[in-house]
Amino acid sequence: MTSWNWPLDLSAARILLSNDDGIEAPGIKVLARIAAALSDDVWTVAPETEQSGAGHSLTLRRPLRIRKLEERRYAVDGTPTDCVLLAINEILKDRKPTLVLSGINRGGNLGEDVTYSGTVAAAMEGTVLGVPSIALSQEYPVGGPVPWETGELLAPDLIRRLCQIGWPRNSLINVNFPAVAPDRVTGIRAATQGRRKIGDQIVTGRDPRGAPYYWIGSMRTEDPTVAGTDLNAVHSNAVAVTPIDMNMTDHPTLTKLAETFH
Repeated sequence: MTSWNWPLDLSAARILLSNDDGIEAPGIKVLARIAAALSDDVWTVAPETEQSGAGHSLTLRRPLRIRKLEERRYAVDGTPTDCVLLAINEILKDRKPTLVLSGINRGGNLGEDVTYSGTVAAAMEGTVLGVPSIALSQEYPVGGPVPWETGELLAPDLIRRLCQIGWPRNSLINVNFPAVAPDRVTGIRAATQGRRKIGDQIVTGRDPRGAPYYWIGSMRTEDPTVAGTDLNAVHSNAVAVTPIDMNMTDHPTLTKLAETFH
């Protein structure tokens, strides 16, 4: 089976929310309001503390704790992947969610960010566990406020449209809202994954005991001019919608290798 049963009836859906900025982050509170406009059955299971950059990592060397904060709202002392796994296989094991929404992340998840991002990782885990999943992120100007109202205004209709057309079981949807107010958004673009690399800025120093340390910075090398990419879309003040395939096999190279190793 290559696809879920589309379209999804969101009014009857059980929606699971998670993120990587933590259970008390403003973005997940925005996402909760978005989800409440779609369904009455919304659950939140998110990390106790910020897990940005955690990627698709599981906690294997220690036990995890689930803390119930209120009805249908839980914190986990682990990664975003831990949260979604525990939510689907433990907290909601009697009736699994219909849809996973991850975010809204403070900052974009564009280009190679998707391999580092805990926001995208939560959607990856939902996909692996058989639940359609969407990651949502909000770009913001450097040193400026986060325009949360952009995602809050545009996300409900965008999610409804995505759940009408559907996508394959092996894919997740990565959405990035541009760093502008809603009235300045130029549209919605289906976009490919661009190229940008985080961590090119490394700050070095010495701690009070004289030992050297290295701090990976957030400076990125990127090219927003390549047409059709997620980077180009958000730099053009458009919402970028990118399908991410969980199967990372390089098929042309696989064919060449098969000719060699047969």
